Amino acid sequence: MQVLNALTRVFGLDAEAAEHLHRLAQQGLRNREPSPAEDRVAPHLLHLIDAWDTPALIMSRRFDILAANEMGRALFSVVGPETNLTRFIFLDPSARRFYQDWEALAWTCVASLRATASLHPGDRKLRALVEQLSAQSQDLTRLWARYDFRAKTHQIGWVLHPEAGPLELTYQSFTINGASGHQLGTFQVEPGSQSEQALHRLVRSKAAPHLPAAGDEGRANSPEAHDVCSS
Repeated sequence: MQVLNALTRVFGLDAEAAEHLHRLAQQGLRNREPSPAEDRVAPHLLHLIDAWDTPALIMSRRFDILAANEMGRALFSVVGPETNLTRFIFLDPSARRFYQDWEALAWTCVASLRATASLHPGDRKLRALVEQLSAQSQDLTRLWARYDFRAKTHQIGWVLHPEAGPLELTYQSFTINGASGHQLGTFQVEPGSQSEQALHRLVRSKAAPHLPAAGDEGRANSPEAHDVCSS
Protein backbone atom coordinates (compact mmCIF):
# COMPACT_ATOMS: atom_id res chain seq x y z
CA MET A 1 0.00 0.00 0.00
CA GLN A 2 2.82 2.40 0.87
CA VAL A 3 4.54 1.68 -2.46
CA LEU A 4 1.34 2.37 -4.40
CA ASN A 5 0.75 5.61 -2.51
CA ALA A 6 4.32 6.67 -3.27
CA LEU A 7 3.85 5.93 -6.98
CA THR A 8 0.64 7.97 -6.92
CA ARG A 9 2.52 10.97 -5.54
CA VAL A 10 5.53 10.59 -7.85
CA PHE A 11 3.45 10.43 -11.01
CA GLY A 12 0.92 13.00 -9.83
CA LEU A 13 -2.04 10.68 -10.40
CA ASP A 14 -5.51 12.03 -9.76
CA ALA A 15 -7.98 10.14 -7.55
CA GLU A 16 -9.43 8.06 -10.36
CA ALA A 17 -6.05 7.06 -11.81
CA ALA A 18 -4.82 6.18 -8.32
CA GLU A 19 -7.89 4.02 -7.75
CA HIS A 20 -7.20 2.22 -11.03
CA LEU A 21 -3.61 1.55 -9.94
CA HIS A 22 -4.82 0.02 -6.66
CA ARG A 23 -7.40 -2.06 -8.55
CA LEU A 24 -4.66 -3.46 -10.79
CA ALA A 25 -2.60 -4.42 -7.75
CA GLN A 26 -5.53 -6.04 -5.94
CA GLN A 27 -7.17 -7.91 -8.79
CA GLY A 28 -4.20 -8.72 -10.98
CA LEU A 29 -4.40 -9.03 -14.75
CA ARG A 30 -7.21 -11.12 -16.22
CA ASN A 31 -5.43 -13.00 -18.99
CA ARG A 32 -8.19 -15.41 -19.92
CA GLU A 33 -10.28 -14.90 -23.02
CA PRO A 34 -13.87 -14.00 -22.04
CA SER A 35 -16.49 -16.55 -22.97
CA PRO A 36 -19.44 -15.71 -25.27
CA ALA A 37 -21.73 -16.18 -22.27
CA GLU A 38 -20.21 -13.10 -20.63
CA ASP A 39 -21.85 -10.90 -23.27
CA ARG A 40 -25.33 -12.25 -22.65
CA VAL A 41 -27.79 -9.99 -20.87
CA ALA A 42 -29.88 -11.43 -18.07
CA PRO A 43 -33.64 -11.45 -18.83
CA HIS A 44 -34.50 -9.53 -15.65
CA LEU A 45 -32.23 -6.67 -16.75
CA LEU A 46 -33.91 -6.57 -20.15
CA HIS A 47 -37.33 -6.28 -18.51
CA LEU A 48 -36.01 -3.65 -16.10
CA ILE A 49 -34.78 -1.15 -18.70
CA ASP A 50 -37.73 -1.85 -20.99
CA ALA A 51 -40.03 -0.37 -18.32
CA TRP A 52 -38.04 2.86 -18.00
CA ASP A 53 -39.14 6.19 -19.46
CA THR A 54 -35.57 7.23 -20.25
CA PRO A 55 -33.05 6.00 -22.86
CA ALA A 56 -30.99 3.11 -21.55
CA LEU A 57 -28.31 0.84 -23.01
CA ILE A 58 -26.56 -2.23 -21.66
CA MET A 59 -23.01 -2.35 -22.99
CA SER A 60 -20.04 -4.66 -22.75
CA ARG A 61 -16.69 -3.44 -21.49
CA ARG A 62 -15.78 -2.94 -25.18
CA PHE A 63 -18.78 -0.58 -25.58
CA ASP A 64 -20.73 -3.10 -27.64
CA ILE A 65 -24.44 -2.34 -27.39
CA LEU A 66 -25.88 -5.59 -26.07
CA ALA A 67 -29.41 -4.32 -25.45
CA ALA A 68 -31.40 -1.10 -25.57
CA ASN A 69 -34.87 -0.08 -24.54
CA GLU A 70 -37.27 1.66 -26.93
CA MET A 71 -36.04 5.15 -26.09
CA GLY A 72 -32.42 4.06 -26.33
CA ARG A 73 -32.98 2.61 -29.79
CA ALA A 74 -34.65 5.84 -30.90
CA LEU A 75 -31.87 8.04 -29.52
CA PHE A 76 -29.12 5.93 -31.07
CA SER A 77 -30.79 5.32 -34.41
CA VAL A 78 -27.98 7.56 -35.70
CA VAL A 79 -25.43 4.74 -35.35
CA GLY A 80 -27.04 2.82 -38.22
CA PRO A 81 -25.99 -0.86 -38.39
CA GLU A 82 -22.99 -0.30 -36.11
CA THR A 83 -23.35 -1.81 -32.63
CA ASN A 84 -20.04 -0.72 -31.11
CA LEU A 85 -20.07 2.86 -29.84
CA THR A 86 -16.28 3.28 -29.98
CA ARG A 87 -16.19 2.37 -33.66
CA PHE A 88 -19.08 4.74 -34.30
CA ILE A 89 -17.33 7.59 -32.48
CA PHE A 90 -14.03 7.27 -34.34
CA LEU A 91 -14.93 5.83 -37.75
CA ASP A 92 -18.33 7.31 -38.62
CA PRO A 93 -18.19 10.97 -39.75
CA SER A 94 -21.75 11.51 -38.52
CA ALA A 95 -20.53 11.00 -34.92
CA ARG A 96 -18.84 14.42 -35.01
CA ARG A 97 -22.17 16.02 -35.87
CA PHE A 98 -24.11 13.94 -33.36
CA TYR A 99 -21.80 14.60 -30.38
CA GLN A 100 -21.53 18.37 -30.08
CA ASP A 101 -18.41 18.13 -27.87
CA TRP A 102 -16.85 15.28 -29.81
CA GLU A 103 -13.29 15.81 -28.54
CA ALA A 104 -14.24 15.53 -24.87
CA LEU A 105 -16.39 12.48 -25.53
CA ALA A 106 -13.65 10.81 -27.58
CA TRP A 107 -11.05 11.42 -24.85
CA THR A 108 -13.32 9.95 -22.17
CA CYS A 109 -14.06 6.93 -24.34
CA VAL A 110 -10.37 6.20 -25.03
CA ALA A 111 -9.37 6.71 -21.39
CA SER A 112 -12.07 4.27 -20.32
CA LEU A 113 -11.09 1.76 -23.01
CA ARG A 114 -7.43 1.93 -21.97
CA ALA A 115 -8.36 1.33 -18.33
CA THR A 116 -10.36 -1.72 -19.40
CA ALA A 117 -7.57 -3.03 -21.63
CA SER A 118 -5.06 -2.83 -18.78
CA LEU A 119 -7.29 -5.04 -16.63
CA HIS A 120 -8.16 -7.50 -19.41
CA PRO A 121 -5.06 -8.12 -21.56
CA GLY A 122 -6.46 -11.53 -22.55
CA ASP A 123 -9.52 -10.06 -24.28
CA ARG A 124 -8.66 -10.65 -27.95
CA LYS A 125 -11.79 -8.88 -29.20
CA LEU A 126 -10.85 -5.79 -27.25
CA ARG A 127 -7.30 -5.94 -28.59
CA ALA A 128 -8.60 -6.38 -32.15
CA LEU A 129 -10.91 -3.39 -31.70
CA VAL A 130 -8.04 -1.15 -30.58
CA GLU A 131 -5.84 -2.39 -33.46
CA GLN A 132 -8.59 -1.70 -35.99
CA LEU A 133 -9.24 1.79 -34.66
CA SER A 134 -5.52 2.59 -34.43
CA ALA A 135 -5.09 1.65 -38.09
CA GLN A 136 -8.07 3.71 -39.27
CA SER A 137 -8.23 6.71 -36.93
CA GLN A 138 -5.43 9.17 -36.26
CA ASP A 139 -7.52 10.65 -33.46
CA LEU A 140 -7.68 7.29 -31.69
CA THR A 141 -3.91 6.88 -32.05
CA ARG A 142 -3.33 10.39 -30.71
CA LEU A 143 -5.56 9.92 -27.67
CA TRP A 144 -4.38 6.35 -26.98
CA ALA A 145 -0.76 7.59 -26.78
CA ARG A 146 -1.67 9.86 -23.85
CA TYR A 147 -2.06 6.86 -21.51
CA ASP A 148 -5.01 8.43 -19.70
CA PHE A 149 -7.18 6.22 -17.49
CA ARG A 150 -10.76 7.21 -16.74
CA ALA A 151 -13.97 5.33 -16.01
CA LYS A 152 -16.82 6.73 -18.09
CA THR A 153 -19.39 7.31 -15.36
CA HIS A 154 -21.00 10.75 -15.68
CA GLN A 155 -21.17 13.37 -18.38
CA ILE A 156 -23.47 16.23 -19.39
CA GLY A 157 -23.56 17.38 -22.99
CA TRP A 158 -25.47 18.07 -26.16
CA VAL A 159 -26.17 15.81 -29.09
CA LEU A 160 -27.62 16.87 -32.43
CA HIS A 161 -30.00 14.14 -33.53
CA PRO A 162 -30.77 14.23 -37.27
CA GLU A 163 -34.52 13.92 -36.56
CA ALA A 164 -35.06 15.22 -33.03
CA GLY A 165 -32.65 18.14 -33.24
CA PRO A 166 -30.49 19.33 -30.30
CA LEU A 167 -30.88 17.37 -27.05
CA GLU A 168 -29.23 18.11 -23.73
CA LEU A 169 -28.49 14.80 -22.01
CA THR A 170 -27.06 13.74 -18.67
CA TYR A 171 -25.22 10.45 -19.07
CA GLN A 172 -24.71 8.15 -16.10
CA SER A 173 -23.22 4.67 -16.18
CA PHE A 174 -23.38 1.92 -13.58
CA THR A 175 -21.47 -1.33 -13.22
CA ILE A 176 -23.81 -4.31 -13.20
CA ASN A 177 -22.83 -6.67 -10.39
CA GLY A 178 -22.83 -10.31 -11.39
CA ALA A 179 -22.42 -9.54 -15.11
CA SER A 180 -18.76 -9.50 -16.14
CA GLY A 181 -17.89 -6.12 -17.58
CA HIS A 182 -21.46 -5.05 -18.28
CA GLN A 183 -22.35 -1.37 -17.96
CA LEU A 184 -25.77 0.18 -17.72
CA GLY A 185 -25.87 3.57 -19.42
CA THR A 186 -28.74 6.01 -18.95
CA PHE A 187 -29.36 9.27 -20.81
CA GLN A 188 -31.64 11.64 -18.94
CA VAL A 189 -33.28 14.86 -20.07
CA GLU A 190 -34.56 17.64 -17.83
CA PRO A 191 -38.29 17.10 -17.10
CA GLY A 192 -40.45 19.58 -18.97
CA SER A 193 -37.58 20.75 -21.16
CA GLN A 194 -37.54 21.09 -24.94
CA SER A 195 -35.12 18.17 -25.00
CA GLU A 196 -37.67 15.96 -23.25
CA GLN A 197 -40.42 16.98 -25.67
CA ALA A 198 -38.18 16.38 -28.69
CA LEU A 199 -37.07 12.99 -27.38
CA HIS A 200 -40.65 11.82 -26.85
CA ARG A 201 -41.61 12.99 -30.35
CA LEU A 202 -38.71 10.97 -31.71
CA VAL A 203 -39.80 7.84 -29.84
CA ARG A 204 -43.33 8.19 -31.14
CA SER A 205 -42.09 8.55 -34.71
CA LYS A 206 -39.84 5.49 -34.83
CA ALA A 207 -37.13 3.44 -33.14
CA ALA A 208 -34.00 1.77 -34.49
CA PRO A 209 -34.76 -1.90 -35.17
CA HIS A 210 -31.12 -2.86 -35.82
CA LEU A 211 -30.14 -2.43 -32.16
CA PRO A 212 -30.95 -5.37 -29.86
CA ALA A 213 -34.21 -4.59 -28.09
CA ALA A 214 -34.50 -4.87 -24.34
CA GLY A 215 -37.47 -7.19 -24.56
CA ASP A 216 -36.00 -9.36 -27.34
CA GLU A 217 -34.26 -11.97 -25.24
CA GLY A 218 -33.53 -14.22 -28.18
CA ARG A 219 -31.80 -11.46 -30.13
CA ALA A 220 -29.89 -10.08 -27.16
CA ASN A 221 -28.59 -13.50 -26.15
CA SER A 222 -27.76 -14.91 -29.58
CA PRO A 223 -24.06 -15.38 -30.50
CA GLU A 224 -24.29 -13.09 -33.53
CA ALA A 225 -25.59 -10.28 -31.34
CA HIS A 226 -22.36 -10.21 -29.37
CA ASP A 227 -19.59 -10.84 -31.87
CA VAL A 228 -19.55 -7.22 -32.91
CA CYS A 229 -15.85 -6.43 -32.52
CA SER A 230 -14.64 -8.65 -35.36
CA SER A 231 -13.34 -6.76 -38.35
